[in-house]
Amino acid sequence: MDSRKLQKETLSQRDSLALSEQQSYSARIMERVLNLHQFQSAVSICIYVDFRSEVKTRPLIDYILKSGKKLLLPVTLVEEKDLLMVSITKPDQELAPGYCSIPEPIVAIREKQRVSPDTLDMILLPGSVFDEQGGRMGYGGGYYDRFVSLKAPQAYRVGLCYELQMVEQAPLQPHDEGMDCIVTEERTVIGNR
Repeated sequence: MDSRKLQKETLSQRDSLALSEQQSYSARIMERVLNLHQFQSAVSICIYVDFRSEVKTRPLIDYILKSGKKLLLPVTLVEEKDLLMVSITKPDQELAPGYCSIPEPIVAIREKQRVSPDTLDMILLPGSVFDEQGGRMGYGGGYYDRFVSLKAPQAYRVGLCYELQMVEQAPLQPHDEGMDCIVTEERTVIGNR
């Protein structure tokens, strides 16, 4: 199956999950993430804010803040084809719809709370399709691939997805960056990055 068709079909399946299933699966995924020793030892963690049917990250965002770890959220810089890491402490006040209406840190705090990518210990990534070897297909923009490859190669990469997004082997492109692990509601897959 070609990559676009696979992405479209997988995202359609993900979109068809009932909200109660998304929340239940996301809670199980969060539990698995909290048990990762890399998460427990991480000081600085970047996580996406869930959008549409993605794995729900708000409870994990709240947990990271309460745990005293540094929480970083990405801002999509469309013209630069890059991500900007911004530290936040008050999600309710510091987020607003940004690129594609995805919640992002507000403009007023971006420069003041900007964080260098080389300080990142862990990054939790969304995606469309993941595979058994730690492969990840994004949504087509390449923002995360470029960021982890060029700006934060030291960060431990965790792909978050529902089990229905897993395939044996994804039709990856040369620029698709591998994950250190992928966490679903059923298991943790160790990648071969």
